Amino acid sequence: MSTPTSHPSFWRRIPLAFGAFFSTLSDGAYAARVEKLHLPEAAPVAPVAPAAPVAPAPAAAPVIVKEATPDAALQLLALLQREARLIDFTQENLAGHADADIGAAARVVHEGCAKVLRDYFTIEAVRQEAEGSRVTLPAGFDPASVRLTGNVVGAAPFTGTLSHRGWRAAGVRLPKLSEQHDAAILAPAEVEL
Repeated sequence: MSTPTSHPSFWRRIPLAFGAFFSTLSDGAYAARVEKLHLPEAAPVAPVAPAAPVAPAPAAAPVIVKEATPDAALQLLALLQREARLIDFTQENLAGHADADIGAAARVVHEGCAKVLRDYFTIEAVRQEAEGSRVTLPAGFDPASVRLTGNVVGAAPFTGTLSHRGWRAAGVRLPKLSEQHDAAILAPAEVEL
């Protein structure tokens, strides 16, 4: 479980990014909160002769931004291409193909993606309860592990219905890369002789 002062790992940020993207599209209130994060802070306004001395607010801790190297993401993308032909599938124009052909291709992509996840990751559910169960989140619950949706008002404890158990990467076993490996080459071009 992460502490409030820790920063999520690169692998934890991937599902957060996708979740934030789709939540921003589907939930106006969530989008408004995200938009506030990106607004520049307003310049402080000098108070007009305060009646009593005002103690200065404690300085906020500086946000430390850690630049992620793209090598691990590129390596994962290369593995998904090698095992599932994911890039080939997403780059193909499917408009001229029959649904049955697309379904057959999707089965190959699904099986290959599942193989990559099994071989290189240990993935477990964030919550152990069955989806549809009623759960209570106590005060101090980890908001990185559980996202509240619907009519969110007040303070914890919150009681609601578990609509998705969530996923956590409990282990990552990506192959080691040599110094000379160019991670940007996701799949080499093939020339048949």
